[in-house]
Amino acid sequence: MKLHIFGRYSALGASTRLRSLQYLPSLAAAGFEIKVSSFFDDAYLTALYGGKRSDKKLIGYFGDRLRQLRAARGADVIWFEKEALPWVPWAFERRLLPQNVPYVVDLDDAVFHRYDQHRSAHVRWLLGHKIDRVMQASACVTAGNEYLAARARNTKAPKVEIVPTVIDLTRYDTTKLAAPDGALRVGWIGTPQTWAELARPIQSALAPELARLGAVFRAVGAELEQRTTEGLEILPWSENSEVQMIRGMDIGIMPLPDTPWTRGKCGYKLIQYMACGLPVIASPVGVNVDIVEHGVNGFLAETPAEWENAVSQLLADPQLRARMGAAGRRKVETDFSLQVWADRVAEILRAACRKL
Repeated sequence: MKLHIFGRYSALGASTRLRSLQYLPSLAAAGFEIKVSSFFDDAYLTALYGGKRSDKKLIGYFGDRLRQLRAARGADVIWFEKEALPWVPWAFERRLLPQNVPYVVDLDDAVFHRYDQHRSAHVRWLLGHKIDRVMQASACVTAGNEYLAARARNTKAPKVEIVPTVIDLTRYDTTKLAAPDGALRVGWIGTPQTWAELARPIQSALAPELARLGAVFRAVGAELEQRTTEGLEILPWSENSEVQMIRGMDIGIMPLPDTPWTRGKCGYKLIQYMACGLPVIASPVGVNVDIVEHGVNGFLAETPAEWENAVSQLLADPQLRARMGAAGRRKVETDFSLQVWADRVAEILRAACRKL
């Protein structure tokens, strides 16, 4: 079975790395002959995260993708992330996709809202229903959560499977790494964009309470360079060190505003924290309410007072942290691990091949 994977990014992009690339060994073992093509390269992502994105290379990226699509004509099935050609109307994209080759489309966020809720009426008119059309014409939609799956079902997609974003258990160790300064750490992991939009506000709100308790806020990936200010420790992200940096936390958090876009999030950072045996605190938005069992593996917090109370309670009680962390690890092992989902994903792709 010849499988051609079209990722949005290289391995540097979390969505591509987690939603498809981490499955490569298990798919190869299941009998797939695999070719992988990315739309954007490492240079694009590095510039994006550094706030220096340039659109000068976009024509080259589109040209590369057109060549990749031509090369996929001999595939038995295509698996692509979100869409084959971003910002291109469906009528053109459909013509450029290899004919008579079934495809599976993967959604790990509400990319359809990038179009149907765009500030430009022209974009909404031209692209507002594009992702719906992509899903309708697919052999299957793999959706990261129920919010995304519901949208796919509403389009009458022929098959919809919920496939959560998962972690490889062999990479995650629950052994705590104590900080040299002895201070407890409330931690967050993400990108510079999500730090500014989602996490920095809650860090600022919690700063007085953390200072009172002698705790530090650790933000992994918030900036590209390491720096430390009073009560705030910023560490650059890398795939090789991310687990170690999470193991140096005592609590993992995932604050989110309640918007159509955030309801499509897949809660991956919560799963990472829990895989390392951390208790978690999260906003009760989207899939977070399914991942976090309030009072069991963490807390759901909405108001500033709820966030402060949850943080204070966990920092003050090491036994509670240990108990919730152990419950979180068990949930990841049963529901959110590559070891559980690898065979299921292979079967979804295998079934799409049989639709030829």
